[in-house]
Amino acid sequence: MKTSAEQRLDPPTTSAVGTIERPRKGRWIDDWRPEDEQFWSAGGAKVARRNLFFSIATEHVGFSVWSLWSVMVLFLGPQYGVDPAGKFLLTATPTLVGAVLRLPYTFAVAKFGGRNFTIFSALLLLLPCIFIAIVLEPGVSYTTLLVAAAVAGVGGGNFASSMTNINAFYPERLKGWALGLNAGGGNLGVAVVQLVGLLVLATAGAAHPKVMVAVYIPIIVIVAVGSALTMDNLSVASNAKGAMRRVARDGHTWIIALLYIGTFGSFIGFGFAFGQVLQVQFKGTFSTPVKAAYLTFLGPLLGSLIRPYGGKLADRFGGAKVSFYNFIAMGLATALVFVAALQTSLPLYLVGFILLFIFSGLGNGSVYKMIPAIFSGKARVRIAAGADAVPERAEAQRLSGALIGVAGAIGALGGVLVNLAFRQSFLSTGSANTAYVAFIAFYAVCVAATWVAYLKPNPARGWSV
Repeated sequence: MKTSAEQRLDPPTTSAVGTIERPRKGRWIDDWRPEDEQFWSAGGAKVARRNLFFSIATEHVGFSVWSLWSVMVLFLGPQYGVDPAGKFLLTATPTLVGAVLRLPYTFAVAKFGGRNFTIFSALLLLLPCIFIAIVLEPGVSYTTLLVAAAVAGVGGGNFASSMTNINAFYPERLKGWALGLNAGGGNLGVAVVQLVGLLVLATAGAAHPKVMVAVYIPIIVIVAVGSALTMDNLSVASNAKGAMRRVARDGHTWIIALLYIGTFGSFIGFGFAFGQVLQVQFKGTFSTPVKAAYLTFLGPLLGSLIRPYGGKLADRFGGAKVSFYNFIAMGLATALVFVAALQTSLPLYLVGFILLFIFSGLGNGSVYKMIPAIFSGKARVRIAAGADAVPERAEAQRLSGALIGVAGAIGALGGVLVNLAFRQSFLSTGSANTAYVAFIAFYAVCVAATWVAYLKPNPARGWSV
């Protein structure tokens, strides 16, 4: 016998979460009340966990495809005629495309349903893999390589739709951990694709880059089928009309976007660029792609695994407080990398970069926990003033989903800026030192913004994150 959380109701239904305007066939859940503890324990938690599993799986593969070119550039030997600056542009291109796609992907969940769009977005990942299988040969034009890299950007959009979907499934008290698990599992795709690349380089060799996509094509099909068989659509996971316009007019949107540039922009930017930076900065040590690949996966791996704990710490201590101290730590880690680069100390350099990945992962979790906390805090103030609790909470949910998309898109653009900063630094000075100074300055801005906006005492605000 199904619990109330597992019922799929065909006729129009009015529930505690609102009115379903029309009947819809398929795996739709019309009655979803995660904040109701009885509802949650009677079956809601089980349904949410089931959807979270394949949400993580599809987002993971999406990240792997999105960051595929961070590995593919290691296969581009002299026969391809691409210099280091050209390779940095190839890794920046999918980052840019993925960032732009995150906005429409956010609202696709409301339009088509979380399960339905997860299936579609997973199958869409076949396009960049097939493209590479067809065109990647020595002598291929650089323009064609840029197009292939751009198509891989579809993997970057998955994050926004996945996070928006899971945000609707979980109660406020568990969002930090759930969103952290979802995003961390996705981020892990950056490390895994680099491990796959290492395996291919060590076995098939640098002359066989197409083996990479041969590995991922069947995996994409598996996660798409798994999503179709196990996931659900939530009728309540819909964005209010004008939600994007509303969050765009909210000053907190742009503060959160700035902070997410600092955390996720760092994570994805360093993840895409780390292998190339090692090869250029320490040419004698990393003379071949295989030697660089042995180390490039470690930072993204640790940063991904620790992201859920950033959300968990934020659940306990508050997202703003965790983010504040985390940005200080990121600045110190970058300073360590800068000193190591000046001294040409590879061990110190690696320690500094690994710390950067770890702190960026923690910060990803803590900043994303701040998003639902901002709108739920505002809703509590209005409810205390006499507003109706049900529509206020529903509106907070919808605005949170919209901001997840905006912050995710702008944060991903930070990855483009990181790659362009490295590219320009190497073109201008022959080293990455100028880029490190710019990163330290940016983290200092994030520290100041977090303090002024969220930690500085402000009794008039009436809520905290």
